[in-house]
Amino acid sequence: MQTLQQLNDGLLLGAKRVKIAQGLTEFPGKLFELADTLEVLDLTDNQLTSLPDNFADLHQLKILFLSNNLFDHLPDVLGQCSNLDMIGFKANQIRTVSEASIPKQTRWLILTDNHIEQLPESLGQCHRLEKLALAGNRLTSLPSSMANCHQLALIRLSANQLNELPQWLFTLPKLAWLAFSGNRFSHVEHCDNTRVPTIELSQCSLGKLLGQGASGLIYQARLHTSPKTSASALAAIAQDDVAIKLFKGMITSDGYPADELDCCLTAGEHPNLINVLAQINQPDQLGLVMQLIPPSYANLGLPPSLQTCSRDTFEVHTSFTWQRIVKIGSQMADTLAHLHQNGISHGDIYAHNIMINPQDNVLFGDFGAASNLNKFTPEYQQLMQAIEVRAFGCLLDDMLNLIELNPVDNTQSVQTLRLIQLAQECMQTNIASRPNFKRIHQQLASM
Repeated sequence: MQTLQQLNDGLLLGAKRVKIAQGLTEFPGKLFELADTLEVLDLTDNQLTSLPDNFADLHQLKILFLSNNLFDHLPDVLGQCSNLDMIGFKANQIRTVSEASIPKQTRWLILTDNHIEQLPESLGQCHRLEKLALAGNRLTSLPSSMANCHQLALIRLSANQLNELPQWLFTLPKLAWLAFSGNRFSHVEHCDNTRVPTIELSQCSLGKLLGQGASGLIYQARLHTSPKTSASALAAIAQDDVAIKLFKGMITSDGYPADELDCCLTAGEHPNLINVLAQINQPDQLGLVMQLIPPSYANLGLPPSLQTCSRDTFEVHTSFTWQRIVKIGSQMADTLAHLHQNGISHGDIYAHNIMINPQDNVLFGDFGAASNLNKFTPEYQQLMQAIEVRAFGCLLDDMLNLIELNPVDNTQSVQTLRLIQLAQECMQTNIASRPNFKRIHQQLASM
């Protein structure tokens, strides 16, 4: 983080990255003195409403973040920026997105949590578009031209006003991560799933914060009785510490808490799913009471970076054997087959959402981007599974890129080749030819 004073004093000359958050109401003109070097500009958490007409003079700019500002439209001048391919305007007040405002070379566009009712047809000319975040707007349809966005891998459509998903969405050859809960055809006003008991927040003694994501905060906690819940009922839920996820507000970057709660409970029980013990279902607070994950578990991977866009990253020196990939992949394929059998699309199949212990036992969760498919026809359910199969193929491919090679091990060579072929089958552009998760699990089990 830098300061406006440093910029004005000339201390940032030659900088490639600038991040300033000081309640700015006007675009700092001194930034133009960095035009020959500035590649990443982050002015998130300010009070800006516009960009100067000559903004495109920042001719080296590749990445622009202006989230949590006061823009009511996506500035047209962005379309004149020749190198800009990553744009973030999350949580503004944007209502209009003009035909001229999106650069044709855009690869990553974040417009989450605005007031957008319509997107321009010119979006279909963005042939490099890979990641598109549109959750929390007022969209009733998508431009038909987007059928030409053949590089699109991830799209977030949750919490809009769509009446249906367009047919062309299921023809995009590289689409792997799709979320659409909280629309007119899919929103759950109130989760009435009774698979697990309901408790009140007052029965929870919250401990330390374990983590937080787009949709909520997770605490270590203990439960205690109330007049409405007997001690024996609580004993059936948990005898020791539990984890409690408290959803943030009415809407998150992934959608509505009620939809996530519904998907998480509809998913049912599976040995590799984080076990849900109870739910908090109050008008002012939704939450999940879950098993406390043992400290021996850690995330398999890290989230995508600005460079990888839609693909996960891993800690330096991470490596896999073919045996580890088979064990992790087999558990995940079985888990995903279970989810789709119960009519749930996860929407976020990534290594960074998978937890493993030293024995490579898997725990999978985080239903923030999940969608309920139970109102879909069997045909559409199969298409949704095919999209998720591509995400699974990307997961296999990411691990295979980090495999330990031993040129004298013939078994390794044969099994690695089989894994590569399976990943390619899962990622093939012909959606109808991809295997389903049941078949994938059978193939991995045979190894």
